[in-house]
Amino acid sequence: MFRRIWRYLRALILGKLDELENPEVLLQEAAREMRENLAANRQRAVTAITQKNNLKAMLDEQEKRVATLEAQAEMAVKKGDRDLARRILREKLTFQETITGTRASYDQAVQASEAVKVAIRRQEEQVRQRTAEALAKKAQWKQAQIQIEIDKALNGLTFEDESSAWERAGEKIRSAQSEASARAELAQASIQAKIADLQDDTVDAEAEKALQELEQRMGTAAPAVEQQVQVGQAAGPGDVEQELAELESKLGTAPPAEAPAEPTEPKQE
Repeated sequence: MFRRIWRYLRALILGKLDELENPEVLLQEAAREMRENLAANRQRAVTAITQKNNLKAMLDEQEKRVATLEAQAEMAVKKGDRDLARRILREKLTFQETITGTRASYDQAVQASEAVKVAIRRQEEQVRQRTAEALAKKAQWKQAQIQIEIDKALNGLTFEDESSAWERAGEKIRSAQSEASARAELAQASIQAKIADLQDDTVDAEAEKALQELEQRMGTAAPAVEQQVQVGQAAGPGDVEQELAELESKLGTAPPAEAPAEPTEPKQE
């Protein structure tokens, strides 16, 4: 508390009070104070539990002393020493009175230590909860700052002098798109015309083939013109066979070579 008051006074003197009122700084300060309080309470809990343990040890020692005095009094009675037994019993009664007070203090210490443990657990849970809330609030604060900066940036935008440039750019884009569409349409028409020509050629070839087949069936086909080899002289049978063999060898359809005839052996009489 004194530290907080001192920081406020110092900030007030130095003119930095706004920095201390920053939500992020306030949350950090609150989290620091919670951690310090938790550490102090833990130390108090340790002290209370230590005192409880000390009272327990003292109570055990006193009870052992009473039991020892009881045994000594019995031994004195057995020996017939009544004076010694009386002194021992007086000391025993004194310790018993002390034990009564010690046991009461011990019971109170047990209750106090248990209450402190419960309080510490609750405070730890509160610290965890407040820490999570602090993180959420910091995020909200930063988000608000970002939104404020965005609003400032948007408020500083001007569009008066840029509208004409936008319109000119849009007009040029529309003109370019129209020209591209016209060129694409023209190219499509040219392609379709070429496809139509190819289809016409295909139809003509199929019609010519069908006409030839019809003329052959009807026996009205025109005689084929014999082609003559113009290589200085007519090709002989040997040349034709050679070209046929080369063609078959190229196509891989040459007939297998005939095995040479084996000589016949003369019959032995």
